[in-house]
Amino acid sequence: MADILKEILKKLPENIISEATFEAANIVLYTKDKKYLKDNKGDIKNLVNEFKKRIELRPDPSICMPLEEAEKTLKEIIPKEAGAQEFIFDPPRSIIIIHAEKPGLIIGKQGGVLNKIKEKTFWVPVIKRVPPIKSKLIESIRSVLYDNADYRKKFLARTGHRIYDGWLRQKKHEWIRASFLGAARQVGRSCILLQTPESRILLDCGIDPSTDGPEAYPFLDSPEFNISEIDAVILSHSHLDHSGLLPYLFKFGYKGPVYCTAPTRDVSALLHLDMIKIQRGEGNDPIFASEDVKNFVLHTIPLNWDSVTDITPDVRLTFYNSGHILGSSIAHLNLGNGLHNLVYTADMKYGRTNVLEPANTKFPRVETIIIESTYGGKSNVMAEAEADQYMIKVIKDTFERGGKVLMPVLGSGRAQEVMVIMERLIREGKIPNAPIYLDGMLWDITAIHTAYPEFLNRNIREQIFAKENNPFLSEIFKRVGSKKERKQIILEEGSCLILATSGMLAGGPSVEYLKNLSEDKRHSLIFSCYQPKGSLGHRIRDGETELQVMENGKVKMMNIKMDVHKVEITNHSDRRQLMNYIKRCNPTPRKVIIQHGEASRCLDLASSIHKQFRIETIVPKNLEAVRIK
Repeated sequence: MADILKEILKKLPENIISEATFEAANIVLYTKDKKYLKDNKGDIKNLVNEFKKRIELRPDPSICMPLEEAEKTLKEIIPKEAGAQEFIFDPPRSIIIIHAEKPGLIIGKQGGVLNKIKEKTFWVPVIKRVPPIKSKLIESIRSVLYDNADYRKKFLARTGHRIYDGWLRQKKHEWIRASFLGAARQVGRSCILLQTPESRILLDCGIDPSTDGPEAYPFLDSPEFNISEIDAVILSHSHLDHSGLLPYLFKFGYKGPVYCTAPTRDVSALLHLDMIKIQRGEGNDPIFASEDVKNFVLHTIPLNWDSVTDITPDVRLTFYNSGHILGSSIAHLNLGNGLHNLVYTADMKYGRTNVLEPANTKFPRVETIIIESTYGGKSNVMAEAEADQYMIKVIKDTFERGGKVLMPVLGSGRAQEVMVIMERLIREGKIPNAPIYLDGMLWDITAIHTAYPEFLNRNIREQIFAKENNPFLSEIFKRVGSKKERKQIILEEGSCLILATSGMLAGGPSVEYLKNLSEDKRHSLIFSCYQPKGSLGHRIRDGETELQVMENGKVKMMNIKMDVHKVEITNHSDRRQLMNYIKRCNPTPRKVIIQHGEASRCLDLASSIHKQFRIETIVPKNLEAVRIK
């Protein structure tokens, strides 16, 4: 593969290609010949069939229509009802990004409108959906990509050379191993170092939001971890216990790719920026800066589900739906050029929810699975329908006595589940019509949900396409945009539901609401997500009523007199779903590695899987390396 570009050029007419380069695993050929661009007589199709790689022919930037003229032509070609709102040019790659309310109308029947754009302007159109909910943060994240087009082109080319230019390391072995740098027999700071004969790949790199100090971070000081040797990072999803330390890697010199879905990239960046804001608000120095978040965004390579891509010379990656949160993915890794097939589920939900489809169970090949065990204990069986009914009853009872309901939530996942449930119940008249306030990053993350309907379940997707039925656009949802607005909500009479981050009461607006509402018996607190031991949320949930909290740099006593409720429903798989997942995994794995759960739950799940399915199970500890092959 070292000379793949030269081999490809040998198969094409002489001097027809002005530049041949990589965009990560994809190969892009540029030509100045307009006739060849319109009709290459099947040359590109033949190359794809022969080399089994994605190969794209594009116009050389020198023949693209000038920007102002191209924008004028686009406005003439694109139907007005498509709602085209913005044209962003990427001159180094001859790409024009078109943001529109109805992308299908720009594509046209059998791609007719797209082809007309290409023929008239010689730009390659890429169509993006305009989020129905506007967010300045989303726009600023995407502008990072557009404003650094030259750097992105060079970075993608560099990544491609790492994939195709041959082996850097002298092959001395054929073993594959995974070193657990976090989340082994615990929840939080997920980080696994995967080593193959040629590659060093990081699976997630998160923090433990429930604690402070060194124990909040993965063991990046372990002997086997060397940041200069990391070839790629695979990010399963955006929650901070999986993504929270990624900007820190860039702060200390990592310049390689991060593979994730597009919504995972967007939500992660929002959560990283929020993390900086919270740390500063608590009087602490952030562990990384917004510039490091920008570098993270610049180095992401978004992948769609079910799309196979090479990421190093001996590793091929495919993402599948994990059913956990928007864009969350199971990573299937073909290692050592077919030597072994590994599935990393990360956090997953094997059950259909109000927002997402269940986790994927079918793979081309599987020998080993690394699976989560957040709710892997024998007693961790969720009665989800009953839990929703219980939540509804608590909200109705609280509203009837004139109280407010505070629900601390993770930015992505349970919050949107609750929004969809509440919108339906209020629309059906089953609970009183009261405002639902979204605080923290919830508004922006919900906006991202509306921008990527293809990652949601069929019902929500259809509702989003029909704008008037989009549940996220309901008038009952109110954005909280400032401390002043937050104070008004706390002081005003009348019932409301408050969804606020963080879900574990580890800082952010949820703690501010709690401080002000805790001593009024009319109000209710509902826990709906996992509360790690030692966290403020765990202590309150377990019955502590007098707690010390920080306010304006001083210690303050907080008395919990409001009703406290625990709703056992989650975007993780419960015990029954985890067992069913292994049962229905196709093909059946030979080895199951259990992590991301309290020690007792991991060991319990491992024992049950071994007894029921006669599969080898392993429960590693942090800093242990497991030989996979």
